[in-house]
Amino acid sequence: MSRGQTPSQTIGPFFAYGLTPEQYGYPLRSIAGADLRDPATEGAEITITGRVFDGEGAAVPDAMIEIWQADPQGRYRLPGSQGNRGFSGFGRCGTGSGPESGFRFTTYKPGRVDDQQAPHISVIVFMRGLLNHLYTRLYFADETEANLRDPLLSSLDPGRRATLIAELSAPGEYRFDIHMQGDRETVFFDV
Repeated sequence: MSRGQTPSQTIGPFFAYGLTPEQYGYPLRSIAGADLRDPATEGAEITITGRVFDGEGAAVPDAMIEIWQADPQGRYRLPGSQGNRGFSGFGRCGTGSGPESGFRFTTYKPGRVDDQQAPHISVIVFMRGLLNHLYTRLYFADETEANLRDPLLSSLDPGRRATLIAELSAPGEYRFDIHMQGDRETVFFDV
């Protein structure tokens, strides 16, 4: 008998208890939440809301979204980096705590990490039925010029680029829905 790596498993209905317990009212502390703000960080505060939709257009009530982003100056918090010490850039939110089965992050608008990439947030989707999580990106609709020059975004089919653009719904508020399948399927990356 040979031993190998344990295979991936679906996220199942148990992630709320183990990964986002505070959000669902469990008496445990989450290691990451949906509010990424830190008093020592200077930058434009934003809110990102959205929903995850299955192939039939129904909202998924038990998905989980993780985000990772640069700070407002375009720096990631990495070991040995000079990025904002209090701003981790990492957040996690389930989609089942509200009446609309959606997610909501409060954070800062990220800065550009280099001269080519537009401001963006990396997004990871976990949900039932997925053996492996999915990766995508969120770009901002009000960064039109930077989005046109972004190498990753411009490498996509023009008809699919809009699936990665968070729309401005009010000042400082963005809407980003994730479609798992169908005509409006979000672009996912093989990482």
